[in-house]
Amino acid sequence: MRQVMVRYKVKPDRAAENEELVRAVYAELERTRPAGLRYATFQLQDGVSFVHISSLETDEGRNPLTEVEAFARFQEGIGDRCDEAPTVAQLREIGSFRFHGDESVR
Repeated sequence: MRQVMVRYKVKPDRAAENEELVRAVYAELERTRPAGLRYATFQLQDGVSFVHISSLETDEGRNPLTEVEAFARFQEGIGDRCDEAPTVAQLREIGSFRFHGDESVR
């Protein structure tokens, strides 16, 4: 399983725009339901910091997000929207308990 976290901070006057772009990604994901992808986005308390967590069932292959048109639109202007550029980190899960969106909780 491959897990990645991306964190960035947008300019205060661009936070609402960023949130709209993120919501469009989720609308398309809801329609297309890419196999093997788990994806979550969080907006931190400061209102301008965002964290995206992506999990794929396999370590190989291309991330299905790259095929999502709304995600491409989200990425297009990310540099202009940001005060702090996105940083990417690979994650290794140690454990989770009733994590948000976990089907076992529904």
